[in-house]
Amino acid sequence: MGIDPGTALAGYGLVRGGRGSTLLPVSHGCIRTKSDWPLAYKLQAVYREISRIITEFRPDAVAVEDLFFNKNARTAIAVAQGRGVTLLAAAEAGCPVFEYSPLVVKRAVTGNGRATKEQVRYMVQHLLGLKSPPSPDDAADALASAICHLNTALTTTAYNVKP
Repeated sequence: MGIDPGTALAGYGLVRGGRGSTLLPVSHGCIRTKSDWPLAYKLQAVYREISRIITEFRPDAVAVEDLFFNKNARTAIAVAQGRGVTLLAAAEAGCPVFEYSPLVVKRAVTGNGRATKEQVRYMVQHLLGLKSPPSPDDAADALASAICHLNTALTTTAYNVKP
């Protein structure tokens, strides 16, 4: 399971490995919160929905993008808070968590760590045999994280936190 964390929109994508190098899409979408909700309620909604998805699909692992600091510190803080509840939901479910930088995810999916959003969406569509590019970008990014994990799982360290 890949997750593109956030508080307004959090993308999720589940991918299964098939025969050989075949990748099979399982489910994807976005968790949306309302802009007028207090932050605590947004975080609670993201946590609950990710927990529900993990319970429903029982992924072997959760892949989450590392925080990418852009010029907007306020956005970075909101994404970091979304990452926190995402990591908590995975840990509570006993799922191993793998973290990848955006550069690594893009390189794993497109061959180029500086790929555009459109290039990532196109390659995710192509790799998963989807009829159209996944939308919105948050769901495509989550699927890309899942694909990255499936392609690199043997060389990555898992963080499986159990109390």
